[in-house]
Amino acid sequence: MQINQSDLFLRQFEEILFTIASDKLSAALNFQKEVIKNFNTLKDFPYKSRQSQYYDDISIRDLTVKGYTIIYRIQEDKMCIEIIEIFNRNLPIQK
Repeated sequence: MQINQSDLFLRQFEEILFTIASDKLSAALNFQKEVIKNFNTLKDFPYKSRQSQYYDDISIRDLTVKGYTIIYRIQEDKMCIEIIEIFNRNLPIQK
């Protein structure tokens, strides 16, 4: 399966990496590597994460990585996974 990242996700991810890097660059790089590693796993196991608690749709899933929730949609008909957004699971969703 192909991984597609939404513009919203890319903006949020960049902001998160910038915030982490302002405190410790190596932590931001490690977080980025961990997210990429999880995305690579999703290609083979798209249903590994639980159904989203934020959306009432079985194809939308919540992936948790180091305290952040990444919401993604499985589109089997298109053979792709769309990464929708990322946020700290302790903060409200801001769009």
